[in-house]
Parts: sequence; structure tokens; C-alpha cells
Amino acid sequence: LDMDGTLLDLHFDNQFWLEHLPKKLAEKSGRSLAECREEMHEHYSRVSGRIEWYCLDYWAKHLDMDIVAAKREIEHLIAIRDDTLPFLDALHNSGREVVLVTNAHPGSLSLKVEHTKLDSHIDTLISTHEFGVTKESQDLWRALQARLGFDPATTLFVDDSLNILEAAKTFGIKHVLAVKNPDSKQPHREIEGYPAISDYRTLIDDITNHPFENA
Repeated sequence: LDMDGTLLDLHFDNQFWLEHLPKKLAEKSGRSLAECREEMHEHYSRVSGRIEWYCLDYWAKHLDMDIVAAKREIEHLIAIRDDTLPFLDALHNSGREVVLVTNAHPGSLSLKVEHTKLDSHIDTLISTHEFGVTKESQDLWRALQARLGFDPATTLFVDDSLNILEAAKTFGIKHVLAVKNPDSKQPHREIEGYPAISDYRTLIDDITNHPFENA
């Protein structure tokens, strides 16, 4: 399972990267908010999908700013989706192993866990920074399989990023699921090419009625 936009509301992350951080940069540099926002968006585009995009150390060095401290300024916006805990509990009760795999930096992961206690509902939490590559990379999936020993034919992977779902599918993950509503403040998305969901609670009956049987 992915974290941001999948188990947690993406509103915090969108607000931080698209609004709060450009505002902090404008205050620090004395430049206009519009100029700083444009600069940041252009930089985001350059590193999108690469480990740098998710790396707080990269942004801290580039902006000469404590990124975790900046995140804490709006940490009240960190929120777990309403349907997440019932979904996770149903998975656990059915005997399935639940693994979180996020591109988020360990500092971001720690902050999110601090506020949501996600770790008490998940068997294993992994930041792709441990491997130095993101979920967009086939190298990451090979490393994950080596560590976790999962069977791609019986594994479900849920993410709000279609590029990442495509990478998982390319690796051989048989069951992939997209998220229609990663940000609670934005309209639901129309998803093409993948099964998609807006409320995990619609899956609970099927999960409960089909417990996992370990051969």
C-alpha cells in the first residue's frame, strides 16, 4: 500500500509543496510569492519521479531551509482517510500481510506516523529511500521482492499515482488499484486503464468473506 493519497489525505502534501513552501521561500528571499511558486513548480517538474523529488535533505540543501520544521508548521492538516482504518483492520483480520511502501523520505514518514499511528495497523513500513530508488523504478520492485518474498500473482498494490501503478504492473503485480480521491479537497478523478476506488469500505465484505489461507 502507498501512504500519501492512498492511506492518508493528500491535502497536507499538496498544501505544503504547492502553497506553504513557496510562501516560506518568498518570505526568506524577499521575492514575490508568484515568482517563488513558479520557480518551485518548475523545479518539481525537473525532478518528478526521481528520489530527489521526495528527499527532504535535497530540498533542505537547495532551499537552505529546515523542511521538517516547515512541515510541522501545518502538521494539523495531516489526516488519515476515513476509510483507511476499517480497510486495514479488515485486511489484518483476514490473515493478510499489510506492507506500506512509500516514496516519502524517512523524516516525512516519521512525521506522518507520529500523527496517525499508522504503524499500529501495518505489519511493515518501508521508505524507498532505503533502496535509493523510487516505486517508478523496476529496481525498487526487484529489491522489494527480494526483501519481502511476495508472490506478484497474489499481491494487491494500491496507489494514487498511475505512473507507479504502471511500474508495478510492468513488474508483474497482478492486482493493482488506483485511488479516485487522493485529496479530500479536490474533485474525484476519472481513472482510465486501471480499476479504481473512492471508498475502501466497499471492499470489506469481499475481504472478510475470502480470508487468506497460507499454503
